[in-house]
Amino acid sequence: MRDAIARALVRILRILLPARGRHAATPATVPELDTPPTTPPAARRQWTGPSSAQARAIFRAKEAQALTPEQRERWWATAFAEIGVDYDFPTLNITPVREVAA
Repeated sequence: MRDAIARALVRILRILLPARGRHAATPATVPELDTPPTTPPAARRQWTGPSSAQARAIFRAKEAQALTPEQRERWWATAFAEIGVDYDFPTLNITPVREVAA
């Protein structure tokens, strides 16, 4: 009997008193649909870097294969600079994670 009275009291209080706290029913704000996005999505922006064929030609060039690693790195940076791309991925500071036993 106590449970039935308690449930009835809770139902009446829920009807009469407004909701408060974290789960209070507040109307959600609807974003404006008429405003265009300020920047285009990344998938729709034009690719500004070199094509894969250009990069492949630079890294596989025969004249760069005979150079020392430092000279080869400078040659790659120069080749990228000639096509207007900043070569900011130096590979000289990469150390191998594992040694391969022969």
